[in-house]
Amino acid sequence: MSSEELEKLQEVYSSLYEELRLMPRGALRSQGEEKKRLQRAFDERHGEAEEVLQSMDAELRTAPAAYKNAMSTKVRLHRRDLGKLQREMASSDLGLGPAARPADGGHQGIYSAQNQQSTYQQSQRSLLLQGHESLASASQSIERSQRIATETDQIGADIIEELGGQREQLDHARTRLENTGEHLSRSRKILRAMSRRLMTNKLLLAIIILMELAVLGAVVYLKFFR
Repeated sequence: MSSEELEKLQEVYSSLYEELRLMPRGALRSQGEEKKRLQRAFDERHGEAEEVLQSMDAELRTAPAAYKNAMSTKVRLHRRDLGKLQREMASSDLGLGPAARPADGGHQGIYSAQNQQSTYQQSQRSLLLQGHESLASASQSIERSQRIATETDQIGADIIEELGGQREQLDHARTRLENTGEHLSRSRKILRAMSRRLMTNKLLLAIIILMELAVLGAVVYLKFFR
């Protein structure tokens, strides 16, 4: 992640440097309000470039060692180039033309302008740092959301798998209940058949007993009454 972020910051710095590189020459050909406008634009872009370099320094702390050495050299060269452009811009006397320069106390005006420039750059740095921190916080929030989404997907997959296992268990239980129902039906049929046989046997036994009683009565009658 650090190398990718450094590449993006390098592209942003290159774009800012290309804008800054043209401003000193433009300032030499400008006067009055146009110079002031160029000075403000230069201060703004210069502050943004400084913030980008600070962000690159922060990213270099976690960059791979082989990549870190090369990028550290680039950052030092970038700072040297920015300092050179700033000196060129100051030498062009931007924002302090003859109409705006007092007859005496010129150095005081230059120092005042430099202080204003320094204050403006510091404010721009603070804004860029806040923006970088906001981006870092947003990236962390996105990473946390992705982890939560991954964990949620895993939990959902586990639940689906568990429900699938429970469904198989329910299917097996239903199959066993159906088999048990069939066994009970066969058992009821067997019990009914046994009950019919028992009733038939009782009926036959009663008939046999009656027949024996009849025979016994006949024998007694013939023997004692005739």
